[in-house]
Amino acid sequence: MKALLVLAMTALSLATAAAGSLDAIPLKDIDGKETALKDYSGKVRLIVNVASQCGYTPQYTGLEALYKKYKDQGLVIMGFPCNDFGGQEPGTADEIKSFCSTNYSVSFPIFAKVAIKGATPHPLYAALTEKEGKVGWNFTKFLIGRDGGILAKFDSGVEPDSAELTGAIEKALAAK
Repeated sequence: MKALLVLAMTALSLATAAAGSLDAIPLKDIDGKETALKDYSGKVRLIVNVASQCGYTPQYTGLEALYKKYKDQGLVIMGFPCNDFGGQEPGTADEIKSFCSTNYSVSFPIFAKVAIKGATPHPLYAALTEKEGKVGWNFTKFLIGRDGGILAKFDSGVEPDSAELTGAIEKALAAK
């Protein structure tokens, strides 16, 4: 039954991505509450797979700064913890939430831990990688436009304050 549900959710996510929007894909926030990207409809979204024990973990500081700088213009950063890359996010939801708030004062939304690789990736990541290619490591970033379409993918080494990323965000925010 679980395999059938995963298959159905993956098919839904691929159909949604093909239609140009990811908004219908179901999600859970870090507290386990059901949500979806449609709850952030009309905003520019930066989707990031995060991990607390990674060499890129200090990017939380830059991501939080980006969020504070652009949130009033319509940007939302969305952190998706993932343990698929080097086992660098082994914690529970409560541990992840505590780590993010205590160490980096994260105020942007953090979601439930997701799988990105393997036989059953989360439907969101199945859709993102179908269009943009596989995720190579933690802190890969996907920029989603106000219309729900995927605008760009940025690899882990692209820092949150880089001209490449901030320029793309500013362009997306300007497109109304």
